[in-house]
Amino acid sequence: MSEHGPAPEIDTSVSHVARIWNYWLGGKDNYPVDREVGDQILTMLPDVARLARASRLFLNRVVWHLTAEEGVRQFIDVGTGLPTVDNTHEVAQRAAPESRIVYVDNDPLVLAHAQALLTSTPEGATAYIDADLREPDRILEAAERTLDFSRPIALTLMGILEFITDDEEAYGIVRRLVAALPSGSFLAMYDGTNVVHGAASDRIVEVWNASGNAPLVLRSPEGIARFFDGLELLEPGVVSVTEWRPEVTVGDAPEAVDAFGAVGRKP
Repeated sequence: MSEHGPAPEIDTSVSHVARIWNYWLGGKDNYPVDREVGDQILTMLPDVARLARASRLFLNRVVWHLTAEEGVRQFIDVGTGLPTVDNTHEVAQRAAPESRIVYVDNDPLVLAHAQALLTSTPEGATAYIDADLREPDRILEAAERTLDFSRPIALTLMGILEFITDDEEAYGIVRRLVAALPSGSFLAMYDGTNVVHGAASDRIVEVWNASGNAPLVLRSPEGIARFFDGLELLEPGVVSVTEWRPEVTVGDAPEAVDAFGAVGRKP
């Protein structure tokens, strides 16, 4: 099911975050303007492509852990992005076929591909809400049509809060969303930082914000930790996404990227 009106037209003359991200992940749902900006950023910092892949793997590990180890069966995935391999519902339903997932995004191209996100096991369910993160009440109201808010829910905000450039607005949105979730629910998120590459990451933000995309801001690990105020952080806390419970052999230390995140449980 989906909660949206007519799909708006897709502007292919201006680059867009979801399409650039898709390009970095090796997808085909992008346009020349997206590849131009994406290549410009890659020239400045080739590690951005690895960051994109590492962030996607972080989402996959988080969803698998929450489903297989923590018993979560319901997810709200805000800032879904374009469908790719191992979307949230595919990972969750692989571990627990009865899992129910609500996707939320306001990108017209994501909306056009929403049907790819609405496949589900017979036991579970998926839904798509066309909404902005700045509309938490609308998101919650629509999600209640698919999810049971008396049972734990995992809220994932992967690489989207950095587009809420006002800190207090960003923290307020997260507080509102988490407040509506029952005890035993989880928040999982990451944001961009400049911890690893310093000035190079700052320069990329300048290029990004000048390219016509929605502006973004980098946050410190301490700033990211504030999103989890009142929650119980799972080990290892706020770390680079490559360092959050990596699937590596003993002795292999994952190389950090400038995306830091964590998972927290609501008491």
